[in-house]
Amino acid sequence: MKTNRYLPLVGGLLLSLGSQAQTKLATGSQKPMPAAEWIDADTGHKIVRLTALDGANESFYFHNNPFVKSLGAAGDKMVYYHSSPAGKQLYALNLKTHQSEALTRPFARVHGEIVGKKRREVFYQVGDTVYATHIDSKKTRRVFVFPADFKADITTLNADESQLGGAWGSDAEKEIYRQYPAKSDFFNRIYEAKLPRTLFMVSADGNGQLTKLFTDNAWLNHVQFSPTDPRCLMFCHEGPWEKVDRIWTLDTKTKAVKLVHKRTMDREIAGHEWFGADGKTIWFDHQKPRGQTFAVTGANLQTGQEKSYAHTRDEWSVHYTSSADQKTFAGDGGYPTSVAKSAEGHWIYLFTPEGDHFRSEKLANLKTHDYKLEPNVHFSPDGKWLIFRANFEGQAQVYAVEIAKAAI
Repeated sequence: MKTNRYLPLVGGLLLSLGSQAQTKLATGSQKPMPAAEWIDADTGHKIVRLTALDGANESFYFHNNPFVKSLGAAGDKMVYYHSSPAGKQLYALNLKTHQSEALTRPFARVHGEIVGKKRREVFYQVGDTVYATHIDSKKTRRVFVFPADFKADITTLNADESQLGGAWGSDAEKEIYRQYPAKSDFFNRIYEAKLPRTLFMVSADGNGQLTKLFTDNAWLNHVQFSPTDPRCLMFCHEGPWEKVDRIWTLDTKTKAVKLVHKRTMDREIAGHEWFGADGKTIWFDHQKPRGQTFAVTGANLQTGQEKSYAHTRDEWSVHYTSSADQKTFAGDGGYPTSVAKSAEGHWIYLFTPEGDHFRSEKLANLKTHDYKLEPNVHFSPDGKWLIFRANFEGQAQVYAVEIAKAAI
């Protein structure tokens, strides 16, 4: 993969060329855009393409951390996926120098989005085998091989980086996926089948230890470890959100399972949950009932108390996220056929809590983006940018939009 040949980054992201930085363009009005950065004509915020146009590039799912801190004067790094005719591989982008380097090029197609910030390793799978590659040295080790009777996938790493977690599904479930590969076809079928699923851990040290934690005849999914409590594992009961009590936690030592939010009315939904950075709150998309009212709600794991921030139908987002201090939030917008049914929801949003609601600001216009690729916003490590993926230039690339409005 070719490295980006843009200007060096300052404060974590790209420093602009004078004339180029002042160019106002409608985002996605040209395929490709004529430069790697521009001012969004509809919002006045600077957008920078972080990846080069030599293949498809995608940033991580919204609750998967892609960042590791800098070493000395080096820049923070962001791990992302690069796809080419040779396959889909993990790369690391230096957010200061803008140089990209391959992490997993020797392997066949890889999957998994797990970055160990302390270990400075990225964990991933090739078939049934889990590997870890050091982000700086590129040294790779084999971590675990799933046995023939327990084929599963890792999805998360706990706070002390000692255990990887995930969910195992039955062969009958895998057969439903094989016969009905489209989400619209398999989703209700898997939910209604009530097949067994098992939450598990494997040792990140590579000693071969597999621990089965919890089994239920339900679609256990969206498995995430707390960022601060090594024993706290969050998971969901997947399925139509209005039919499930979705969000749960599990103590990996005591095996105690606890419901985080109990539905209070018919067709109430709570979903696309994520941990706040301090691990004390689980936030989620909250609608009472589905498609009628819209909010982001946080449940305190110690007290059970909840805090909701309402927002408009147009501001509903496929996924939300929160800043490190949880004082601001962001959303990636939506599309007309989504649950909110809004024709004007196609924006990257910044949300600031004010009382019981969000004050919103539009940062990037995604009108020409195809939301079959979910943008999945992340706050940059310095908190000054929102990083997302989009295909408005014709294929998936990774972008950053500056939270402060551009000075023109």
